[in-house]
Amino acid sequence: MSMLIAAFMFIALLAVSFAHFLWSIGRTWPIRNEKLLAQTVVGTAGVERMPPRLASFGIAVLLLVAGVFALALADHDGGGQLLTVCGFGLALVFLARGVVGYTSWWAAQTPEPNFRLNDRRVYSPLCLFLGVGFVALAIMRLL
Repeated sequence: MSMLIAAFMFIALLAVSFAHFLWSIGRTWPIRNEKLLAQTVVGTAGVERMPPRLASFGIAVLLLVAGVFALALADHDGGGQLLTVCGFGLALVFLARGVVGYTSWWAAQTPEPNFRLNDRRVYSPLCLFLGVGFVALAIMRLL
């Protein structure tokens, strides 16, 4: 069961990592206009451009590493306790991002309508799914 959870998590993290990688090389997929893309994925008031490419590349790498961690957590015999603790740490990061997405404070920080819609329907639920997945994988390692 843990490998199935990890596989779904890896696929989601790989897809998001790939999107960030594309943005890091100057592509605006899936939206052709950079301003609209920034409003959709960044969401801060008055955003006109995407963040620096190096930042997008760094996020792409971190998301890919998180996906590899998910797969590693599915192996109950490898990695030791440190891997399990890292799994709980990743769970905390993703759960925090998922929960924050539903707060009024976050809505004030990211008022762009396209971002607000996608955050409530896609970004925050995905982060909650990933956080719960990391919790499940870490707990299954302890059983």
